[in-house]
Amino acid sequence: MACGSDKTVCEPGTFPKPAGGRELTISDTTAGIYPAERKQIVSAIVSSLLGWSLDLYDLFILLYVAPVVGALFFPSSHPTWSLAAVYASFAVTLLMRPIGSAIFGHFADARGRKGAMLVAIVGVGISTAAFGLLPTINQVGWIAPVLFLLLRLVQGVFVGGVVASTHTIGTESVPENWRGAVSGLVGGGGAGIGALFASIVFLITSTIFPGDAFAEMGWRVMFFSGLISALLGWFIFNNLEESPFWKELQRKKAASKTATQDTVVASPLKRLFSPQYRKILLLNLLITTGGGAGYYLTSGYMPTMLKVVNEIPNSTSSLILMGSSVAAFIAAVVIGMLSDRIGRKPTFLIVGVLAAILLPVCYLGMASATTIPTITLYAMAIAFIGNAGYAPVLIFLNERFPTEIRASGTGLSWNIGFAIGGILPTFVSLVSATPADIPTSLSIFAACVFVLFLIGAIATPETKGALR
Repeated sequence: MACGSDKTVCEPGTFPKPAGGRELTISDTTAGIYPAERKQIVSAIVSSLLGWSLDLYDLFILLYVAPVVGALFFPSSHPTWSLAAVYASFAVTLLMRPIGSAIFGHFADARGRKGAMLVAIVGVGISTAAFGLLPTINQVGWIAPVLFLLLRLVQGVFVGGVVASTHTIGTESVPENWRGAVSGLVGGGGAGIGALFASIVFLITSTIFPGDAFAEMGWRVMFFSGLISALLGWFIFNNLEESPFWKELQRKKAASKTATQDTVVASPLKRLFSPQYRKILLLNLLITTGGGAGYYLTSGYMPTMLKVVNEIPNSTSSLILMGSSVAAFIAAVVIGMLSDRIGRKPTFLIVGVLAAILLPVCYLGMASATTIPTITLYAMAIAFIGNAGYAPVLIFLNERFPTEIRASGTGLSWNIGFAIGGILPTFVSLVSATPADIPTSLSIFAACVFVLFLIGAIATPETKGALR
């Protein structure tokens, strides 16, 4: 029976046949079968970008206040154990993200990307603001860290839900030759913008609450700002149109009397772990684990490295982090565009080799730097390389799955890989006996994860042009 007929769903790497019997081409998916007005394209890109930016902004807040939160909720006489506990709480959020992507990914595949995005982004903002209300360990004892970790679990579920929608609707709404650029813009550029937002709020809050006042009230204000992201997310996404790919799928389902919801999207998880997609999912994890770890070991660890290794004051550190965010944004878009020109696989290979070599050089150079301009240049270089590593990952994952399970497949692949990668900063802190050992630990971990990234790149096929 032909792919795309009333009783079948397309296999990986194939396209449905229109009524006339002609094979569907890539250009058809943007020019004819899935028409998208310019306004809708721009709206989808902006919504995906800002959705991921606001989501990561909420997560970055913890990284920016990690030393303060560590002392208030996880005090320790060991100089790096308290910090490790904070990063462990960050990893807890990452571990919950696959659950969120399973829940919201199914919702996005069955009911639409827009609704899943609205609920998830508001949930992230509200749960972030709730951290500002928590009592510290000096106020209520051991209950404080327990409440902190429980709230991180809740936040992680919503974060996973954001990925399932933002990481599909943007690339599904643009022409083929824009998809790599949009992948970088949303995935890496969104991270850069989210970090930039957090840097700006960190600068403002540090100015209003200098010195010890930041440890008393400033960190709470940082978390309260999560309400702003929730409100912005609601207003931005409320008027967003659905993905043209998803709407076309619904049109086909409505026209068919036998292709019911139960046979197509009722169990996306079962399909993802079936022999048909199991190998695809496992190979995806090599790429996402390497790219995710590369990100969290660079941009994610940067605020801590500036504070505990370079011992930069908060006001200066926030400015350096702003510059790093700009570098991250540029890297993501440029490398995403490169993947449109030469393909996803060659881009992964080039970036993986360069990152494995250059990141250790930059970490050690930054640790030994003594001037602010030199430290800033190293920080920007590290951010550039870290975000370049996963710029094409979003579209690569989209191209690995058909529309009816794309949100679930992309969300799970991304969140499981980034959850594993996000654990590594905790181990960096644990294996570093003193803050002076952190740059060496970062160098070793970064080199290893990009070797893993390269293994995944070698093992996976080229996917450019396979979105269907």
